[in-house]
Amino acid sequence: MKVKIKNWQAVAIWKWIANDDNCGICRNAFDGCCTECKMPGDDCPLVWGKCSHCFHIHCIMKWLTSQNVHQQCPMCRQEWNFKE
Repeated sequence: MKVKIKNWQAVAIWKWIANDDNCGICRNAFDGCCTECKMPGDDCPLVWGKCSHCFHIHCIMKWLTSQNVHQQCPMCRQEWNFKE
């Protein structure tokens, strides 16, 4: 018995691997995007701090520019440094 495939449709899913499901600043899901972006993905990447907290890049950059004196993680208040 031979099988002939007439039509095939692939479905894919992607997911950021983070320590949480939601951004601690905007509270949107990491699988989605921040409030400034229209589409999730490479235009709205996630960034981790050395404290291991994770945020959308746009959210943490807006947070850091609003902090005049000390740039701290919004979750644990440690000094913010990007994880390399």
